[in-house]
This record gives sequence, structure tokens and C-alpha cells, in this order.
Amino acid sequence: MEKPLCPRESGQFVSEHSRDVFIEEGGVQEVAEMLYRLRHSEALTASGWKKANPLLPETTENALNWVFVVDTMNFSFWPEKEAEQCEVTYKGTTYTGYMTLCASITRAVEEGVPITDPKYFSQMSVEELGLVLRSDNEIAMPMLQERHQALTEGGRVLLEHGGSFRSFISQAGNDAQKMVELIVEKIPSYRDEATYEGRRISFYKRAQILVADFWGVMEARGEGSITNMDWLTMFADYRVPQALVYLGVLRYSDTLMQVLKNGELLLSGDRREVEIRGCSIWSVELIKERLQKLVQERDGQTCDINATVIDFYLWPFAKEHHKEMAHIPIHHTRCIYY
Repeated sequence: MEKPLCPRESGQFVSEHSRDVFIEEGGVQEVAEMLYRLRHSEALTASGWKKANPLLPETTENALNWVFVVDTMNFSFWPEKEAEQCEVTYKGTTYTGYMTLCASITRAVEEGVPITDPKYFSQMSVEELGLVLRSDNEIAMPMLQERHQALTEGGRVLLEHGGSFRSFISQAGNDAQKMVELIVEKIPSYRDEATYEGRRISFYKRAQILVADFWGVMEARGEGSITNMDWLTMFADYRVPQALVYLGVLRYSDTLMQVLKNGELLLSGDRREVEIRGCSIWSVELIKERLQKLVQERDGQTCDINATVIDFYLWPFAKEHHKEMAHIPIHHTRCIYY
């Protein structure tokens, strides 16, 4: 079987054949200009990453295993009805969406549950995980069975490779590309692939986030340096594409817009779902290239802002501007990949 295109090549291939999602040149330029103005701000650094992850444990080893647990279950938080959100309150702050997962894992650690120990989470029961992920209200976190399967499977892989995320990932050296390839090869739940126009493609959203979070933990603590970070793309989910449409970078066809406004569920691998994700990846690559060009032309310097950092900026941006973006529908796909 042919190897799938890597995420960047997949994004380019999809954008060249897309029928319902289009990249707008003007929007790419505008966002590049916006990021150029922010180029010296903390928002576009690993410190910005740390700020966006306030629930991370202090010690590096605990933080790395925490990141593995969270990223292995980092999928499908959108509610069936907007008004009915799963909520988790931790230290006086009530969280929704992805942050409910972070809060519930940190809460469990505080309650003495060894949730970041692979020996424990590789064999925990569905009921035990349900207790860890319990909501403050009657709305449960979706896909408990799938989260349990992904986490126990991931835990068993870590036990086979030294018993911690750090020992597992160290097999790839310090190379971001090799890290993604290792994760995808060894842990099936991370194999985020599809077939589009007769080609096997990949997005590897969670695998790339896991590597980026590893980088974020190490950078924020001044430990080690990861090479080849520029191989990573943005993380193709449902929140960032909405921001890209809002910012004029992506445009949906009238037909697709109507389908999304009607609340139609798109299956994982559906052509339209693949086009939303693929064009998101390629549009951020174009923004990154344009930004690097602006820095070179105007400042005479090289720009090391990569697609990961741009994603780390766009995701919180989408959360902060969700009211202004409410008229742009998010695509809904229930799956373990994002």
C-alpha cells in the first residue's frame, strides 16, 4: 500500500483539487500583515503556549506524561446543542470544550488518582475514566468508550518503550518529523488519514499537537531543543477553520455553507470534511511563507515563526472571538482524530 502524503503535501494536494473550499489570496495577505504586527509579542512564542496551558503540572516528567494523556484523548468536544455543554470546575474556574479535559486530568492528579502514570492508565476501567472525566452537570463528555480505548492503548505502548512519554519519544531523537512518524507508527488512534481524489493523504492532527506540546513543555522550561519543527503544519480541527473563514482566508461554497448551517454531520473522510481540513493546512502554510517574506523585506531578518506557533495563536483567537464568529458555522465530525 502506498504511503500517505505528509500533512503539508496533503494540504497542498487537497487545495489544488478542492471543489467546496477555497483559499483567498487577500485574506492570506491580511493575516500575514496582522501576524507581522505581532511578531515581537509573547503571543507568537513558546511562552504564549505556556500561557494557553495554565493547568500543566510543574515538573517536566509529570508535565510530559500529562500532555500525553491529554493529547491521546484530545478529540470531539463539541456539544450536540450549543446550550448543553459539558462543564468542569477546577479551583473556581468553570471550563468547557477541550479545557474540560485538561481540568479533569489536573483535578484527578490532585485527588490522588495516578492518571499520568502509564502503569495505571494502561489498564484503568471505563468506569474509572468516567469518574476522572466527570462533568459538573448532566452533560457527559462525549465518546467515553473511544477515549478509554485510545488511552489504554497508548499506555500499553509507553510501557513497551521505557514506561514514560519521554522515554518513548526519545527514540526519535530531537527531530519533530521523526517524532510524528514514530507516534503514528506505534499508536493506531493517532493515524489520522483519508483518501482524496484517489490519493492517500494524512493530517495527523493529534500526533502533531503531541509533538508541538512536547516542544512547548521543553521550550518553556529551557530544556533541550527540537529540530525540524517547521515540518509540522497547523492542526486541522473544527475551530481554526472557522477562524480562517472569519479572517477571510478561507471561503466555503454556498452549498457547503448551507450544509453546515443546517447542522449536517460530516463523516470523517467525507470529501467536504477533507477539503476544510486540507485547505486550512495549506492556507496557514501560505500565511507563514508570506509572513517570512514580510520580515525579510521589511526587517532584513529571517523569521522563525512556524505553522505551530501560528496555530497556537489562531486557536485562542477563535475562542476569544467566538461571539463575533457565531454566524460562521463550525463543521461537525464525530471522530477520534480531532
